[in-house]
Amino acid sequence: MSDITPPTDTDDPTGDEPDDITVIEIQEEMESSFLDYAMSVIISRALPDARDGLKPVHRRILYSMYDQGFRPDRGHVKCARVTGDVMARFHPHGDNAIYDALARMAQPFSLRHPLIDFHGNYGSPEDPPAAARYTESRLDSLAMQMLADIDEDTVDFIDNYSGDFTEPDVLPARFPNLLVNGSQGIAVGMATNIPPHSLTEVCDAVTHLLTNPQATVDDLMEFVKGPDFPTGGQILGRVGIESAYREGRGSVKMRASTEVEEIKGRQAIVVTAFPYQVSAGAVARKISDLVNARELEGIADINDESSGDDTRFVITLKRDANPEVVLNNLWKHTPLQSSFGVNMVALVGGVPRTLNLRDALVAYVDHQIEVVTRRSEFRLDKAQRRLHIVDGLIKALDMIDEIIAAIRASADRAAARTALGAEPFDFSEEQANHILDMTLGRLTRLGRSELESEQEELARTIAELQAILGDDTRLRAVIRDEPVSYTH
Repeated sequence: MSDITPPTDTDDPTGDEPDDITVIEIQEEMESSFLDYAMSVIISRALPDARDGLKPVHRRILYSMYDQGFRPDRGHVKCARVTGDVMARFHPHGDNAIYDALARMAQPFSLRHPLIDFHGNYGSPEDPPAAARYTESRLDSLAMQMLADIDEDTVDFIDNYSGDFTEPDVLPARFPNLLVNGSQGIAVGMATNIPPHSLTEVCDAVTHLLTNPQATVDDLMEFVKGPDFPTGGQILGRVGIESAYREGRGSVKMRASTEVEEIKGRQAIVVTAFPYQVSAGAVARKISDLVNARELEGIADINDESSGDDTRFVITLKRDANPEVVLNNLWKHTPLQSSFGVNMVALVGGVPRTLNLRDALVAYVDHQIEVVTRRSEFRLDKAQRRLHIVDGLIKALDMIDEIIAAIRASADRAAARTALGAEPFDFSEEQANHILDMTLGRLTRLGRSELESEQEELARTIAELQAILGDDTRLRAVIRDEPVSYTH
């Protein structure tokens, strides 16, 4: 084998080295690149934003459906259509990941209040949903509250991955979705696991925090008693709940709801609600394995008689079995009793943070203050601009003939606008353009009483919006008292 001689400086015949080469140690490049990748996964994929409780994929699905008009008062559309648009415009990842996120937002066993109204098989705790070409969806009415007032400059819009479209950086989220529906995700070096809660309890806590900004975690726990899992079941003890709410981490012990019945002369344990994210199939397999291994005695048969939303999982006992003894063994050895490890991690200001109950609610309240402030500023500007036009139209009523004569005497639109801005009219450019945009028929039919009524109404609206923007207490009262429309 011939020897390979490393190149030397003399091997470059020109004596010049390229200017675009940077020498860097491989360990430095690996550290930098891995950190960039980790932050990308954390911010762009795996963790929810504390303000709206959504990961980017869920936010993009909801906004895409809203933008295309797939709303509660309209018909369902193929999920493949929704998935395709989200992938094409906003989320350049696999269609399976998008469709799985879409289906999850429709699952009543995953979310306390689903955001997607679904037609077809959205799956089960054990089985995936049917293919996107077979299923249909549209926004649920509650999802419209996530998007409420988005057209009134309430949130920032950013460029999509290609720069061809824009998407919301966050949704207005007129209800505290992070706690209500919870969230789960695994990032690089961190994870989040937030349980769902009662909408009423969380909204009551938000209302209290709006009125009492200095409320403590203990104060807020008077309203939020604990997680409210959509599958029902029982929660054992409060130690795990209190740890989760005070520190952002804790373990909540869950147990299935059971009844002992007599069926055909034999006693049976009937499960009417499973712990959150526990499937009947997983329980049946575990029980079968334990019975076959002779680690669980007293069970004669297992039968899943569940139908639709009604859970009925029947464990038939042997004639000499004691139901209490069997139940205790089931709690100990099967998923009928399991734990939910709470890890309340979410993005605050683009940075992952472990949140206690107060932190999560404060992040939401701060977001609502910004949303309502921006909405009020948008409406104030709109009302002021309209009032300026109405003032001009009322002024024009007293000189209609002169205005028409000035317009007719002008060579073009620019000349007419200049004439209307000069003596004796003194209209602003906006007022002059509005008058020029009106047909002669509309201009001559202007009614003073209607314009004066609109002028008074606009003046009241402007005064009210200015009062809201000038008083933090009144602003918080608007957030607290504003009705939310939701039917499900």
